[in-house]
Amino acid sequence: MKAIGLIAGNGRLPFLFAEAAKAQGLVVHAVAFEGEADDSLARLVTTLSWVKVGQADGIVSALTKHGVTKAVMAGGIGRVRSLTQARPDLGMLKIAAGLRSLRDDELLRAVAKYFESKGVQIVAPTDYVKSVLAGAGHLAGPELTAQQRKDVELGREVAAALGRADVGQTVVVKDGVVLAVEAVEGTDECIRRAGKFGGPGGVVVKRCKPNQDLRFDLPAAGPVTLEVMREAGAKVLAVEAGKTVLLDAQLLFTDAAKLGFSVEGY
Repeated sequence: MKAIGLIAGNGRLPFLFAEAAKAQGLVVHAVAFEGEADDSLARLVTTLSWVKVGQADGIVSALTKHGVTKAVMAGGIGRVRSLTQARPDLGMLKIAAGLRSLRDDELLRAVAKYFESKGVQIVAPTDYVKSVLAGAGHLAGPELTAQQRKDVELGREVAAALGRADVGQTVVVKDGVVLAVEAVEGTDECIRRAGKFGGPGGVVVKRCKPNQDLRFDLPAAGPVTLEVMREAGAKVLAVEAGKTVLLDAQLLFTDAAKLGFSVEGY
């Protein structure tokens, strides 16, 4: 049986990938980040090794000892954790030495290039679980109002500018006013901050960065996103169709309908 590597961070995507890869007859060898990945992933994979954030050579070693030549990166790594708790090994220090900055896309591309130089090709997890990508059009809940559609358009424009600067992927808008943009704190805290400043009724917009490498760091949303929106009083979730991962999509749509939230793929 063919082997595939899984470099696992937090969230549901590592589980969805492991389930899909097994269903396709692949043997999954996983390497998980301490403090990020869920140890219950072990029940879905053939082997599970643990590394600290920043251990590039540790990942390569864990994969190549099982004969893995192709792997995916699935799941997130908290940006604050990556800044404060990373334990870079020699491989990561070599990668960082060749970078102008440690912005997400530049760093991830350099990591993928380093892995490939060691014999492990990085591919997109969505090649194996295409069903997780958001569809286009109205997906759940009430139809958007004219003002909400204007807010989505503004959010798309601002998110594109954020993405070009490689800052974040989420913007929250209300009545033509940008309430919050995502930076190092992540999507959930961005939404909470918008609720604090703007009150209920926010429109949450997520999109890929322009020229994003689709092998990693795709925007994602799921039932947890809706729970944070409920806390903050946001009413609309608009995501880029074909490039946003919807985690547990059917549950997401069902919850949105129950809560009276709108989900839209643009």
